[in-house]
Amino acid sequence: MKLGFDNDKYLKTQSDHIRERIDQFGDKLYLEFGGKLFDDFHASRVLPGFAPDSKLRMLLQLADQAEIVIAISAADIEKNKIRSDLGITYDVDVLRLIQAFTDKGLYVGSVVITHYSGQASADTFKKKLEHMGIRVYRHYTIDGYPGNVPLIVSDEGYGKNDYIETSKPLVIVTAPGPGSGKMATCLSQLYHENKRGIKAGYAKFETFPIWNIPIKHPVNLAYEAATADLNDVNMIDPFHLEAYGVTTVNYNRDIEIFPVLSAIFEGIYGDNPYKSPTDMGVNMAGNCIFDDEACCEASKQEIIRRYYQALNRVAKEEGSKEEVYKIELLMKQAKISTDMRKVVPAALAEAEREGAPAAAIELQDGRIETGKTSNLLGASAALLLNAVKALGNIPHGTHLISPTAIEPIQKLKVDYLGSKNPRLHTDEVLIALSMCAATDKNAQIALEQLPKLKHCQVHTSVMLSEVDIKTFQKLGIGLTSEPVYEHNRLYH
Repeated sequence: MKLGFDNDKYLKTQSDHIRERIDQFGDKLYLEFGGKLFDDFHASRVLPGFAPDSKLRMLLQLADQAEIVIAISAADIEKNKIRSDLGITYDVDVLRLIQAFTDKGLYVGSVVITHYSGQASADTFKKKLEHMGIRVYRHYTIDGYPGNVPLIVSDEGYGKNDYIETSKPLVIVTAPGPGSGKMATCLSQLYHENKRGIKAGYAKFETFPIWNIPIKHPVNLAYEAATADLNDVNMIDPFHLEAYGVTTVNYNRDIEIFPVLSAIFEGIYGDNPYKSPTDMGVNMAGNCIFDDEACCEASKQEIIRRYYQALNRVAKEEGSKEEVYKIELLMKQAKISTDMRKVVPAALAEAEREGAPAAAIELQDGRIETGKTSNLLGASAALLLNAVKALGNIPHGTHLISPTAIEPIQKLKVDYLGSKNPRLHTDEVLIALSMCAATDKNAQIALEQLPKLKHCQVHTSVMLSEVDIKTFQKLGIGLTSEPVYEHNRLYH
């Protein structure tokens, strides 16, 4: 993977700017953390060199002053929204985040359920958390939000929300994903703190869109693709342009909410310390790109990957065609097509030759390997074996796992466990390979190649089972699939 981002420079400059912002306010600072806090894989894909845990490293330096509030939308709980990179629902991810933060020595003060309007699933989740000893608060939907400022900044607006009890001077507001209501949570708290005579400030730690690169830069377009289901749109910040005469990039929700923030700050201080949404941010990522071409190429690949994800969700009746249409428009703006993902034409050509599902992988050195469906192996399982053979310089015709070793596993699956598919999945073939490695040198060499698959790219001619998807995720492989099922069934 060609690097294009200086992560060490980012850690230093970003940390310095956050400290400056903390010093700017008095009693308390609410710091909204956009994106993923300690596993920002989107950032690491579009900014090659960005470490997924960079934000966490900075936060750990402030651990004695900070507490964390996790926001989750009641609407996301209700529809069982999935975090696509981990394959778990947002409510489950809240539990994962609490445990992960606690394990790192960070204090999680509470969870706030936003956009609440009496959803039964949200009530159930609240009871579950409280049973675990976790404090839970509710923030309600507000009519006319965000345009009806007089109602929002009143006792019937933010004033109706639960006041979140906090004990640290720095309050980090984070969430499982975008659209969870982090900013509204911060603004609501500013309103409540002001009523209690506490001087509180707000700042935003948002990686994307990057404010000081062009609005149609592939990195910023990739952010739009990642949030296509939210209908986020990158925009020129009109407030910043008016105040400073400088063109910067922000996104529609921050620009829409800025008048509300201004009204709240005016109520607290008599004026607003920020002249624009861009001013609110502490984002130095754009200054740490040292190879723009590498980041552009990585971002174009990410847009294609998001496109296939959207297509797959539509095929599974979990997404909307509007999301697909938006990403198609972004692809046109970036002047890219799916053929630019090299594994796509390779997988489709192999599937056409064989008349059966197939898969292709691009190795780190640019080589393309393919895998096809057979009586013993699924296409993804065959692909992994072919890939580790290529990496280990093992002849293609060599059996890493003998058919006589596979047959008992198939018998177990079908005869004893009731599976209708006798072919080995990716996890099963890797277990079989590891067993053979104990006695076979080629299998041992092949097994040692698995770490080299990290950051490789795979495309399959059909959608995969959750088992195979998770195996590719664990190996660090970027996966896309055609939006078709392997079998024409009513139930999959």
